[in-house]
Amino acid sequence: MNQVSTIGLDLAKHIFQLHGADSAGAVVFRKKLRRGQLLAFLATLPACTVALEACGSAHDWGREITKLGHTVRLIPPAYVKRHKNDAADAEAICEAAQRPTMRFVALKSEATQAAAVVLRTRDLLVCQRTQAINALRGHLAEFGVIAAKGPVHTAKLIAALQDPAAALPQAARGILAVLVEELRSLDERLAVLDREIARHAKEDETARRLMTIPGIGAVTAAAFTALAPRPRSSGVAVTLPPGSG
Repeated sequence: MNQVSTIGLDLAKHIFQLHGADSAGAVVFRKKLRRGQLLAFLATLPACTVALEACGSAHDWGREITKLGHTVRLIPPAYVKRHKNDAADAEAICEAAQRPTMRFVALKSEATQAAAVVLRTRDLLVCQRTQAINALRGHLAEFGVIAAKGPVHTAKLIAALQDPAAALPQAARGILAVLVEELRSLDERLAVLDREIARHAKEDETARRLMTIPGIGAVTAAAFTALAPRPRSSGVAVTLPPGSG
């Protein structure tokens, strides 16, 4: 049997499909493995290229496979020809990885992905805060309390709600007070995330350089470093450099 040169790995939750090919593209093996068997199997193989689609969990698997001595290549899903079964998908991933003009996604470190989690969580909380503000504004407008859009004007809405002289039904006051408490809780959690983002931006050399540009603050700089695509390689293996992130 020829020595495997490239493996196409189709990721899944529990059952993974592998397609191994030699340097000429000839099939060396087709294999189906359970999640817990994957790394043990790859550890038995000589160093080769393992190609995966750049999808959910791909970076984590890529880091683990790299530790085994293999070279990991992450392929944008748009560059892989889709099929009706996982075995064919694994073969398509293997074929795509062997194209001389293929462009690959850089493997992210845990630190980079953790920074992205902070930013995406902040975005979620900002959306929730906006929803709560809009709900508070809309409900109070039904009782003649009007305020301009934007978080900066929320204080006027809260002041009207807490004003004993305001013509608001007591039942509405109690329910709307729940929205106010939710807003305060969201503001506190956002403040915690903003401090974490600012800390990360100060520690990251690239983010510090970005913040020297007028108009770019800690959040924008952190977003660039954590979420913006890193340079892709064309026909060159992508590996995880020590201390990257």
